[in-house]
Amino acid sequence: MSDPDPQFCNIAIVDDDEDVRVGLRSLLRSYGYAANAYDSALALLASGALGDYHCIITDLQMPGMSGIELLEQLRRDGNALPLILMTAFPEAALRKRALHGGASCFLSKPFEANELLRCLNQASGSFPTHAEE
Repeated sequence: MSDPDPQFCNIAIVDDDEDVRVGLRSLLRSYGYAANAYDSALALLASGALGDYHCIITDLQMPGMSGIELLEQLRRDGNALPLILMTAFPEAALRKRALHGGASCFLSKPFEANELLRCLNQASGSFPTHAEE
């Protein structure tokens, strides 16, 4: 599997913490990815922009709709968009539920940039190639 080409990967960041959204967006952009941030799963769903993204990176615990609920909603809707879950409160049962539910990766906060890049590489099997764009 080749590394995803950042030039052709648009990533949605979903987190209720503004500092996390700003930090992740900056980090991803520094690696050449396009990234947009949302303060909730409901805001992402309401945006009508799901089709614009190649991957979602979302917090697990958020008001309104959790990251796992977002994952489960997407899968119920037939959307196989790669989703990376992150949480400051990693629990084995939640990790199992997320991964069995179709999450591409499960990150424990805080994490290193290389861990996130590893998750993006892991999810990249579902990313379109340049020819598909």
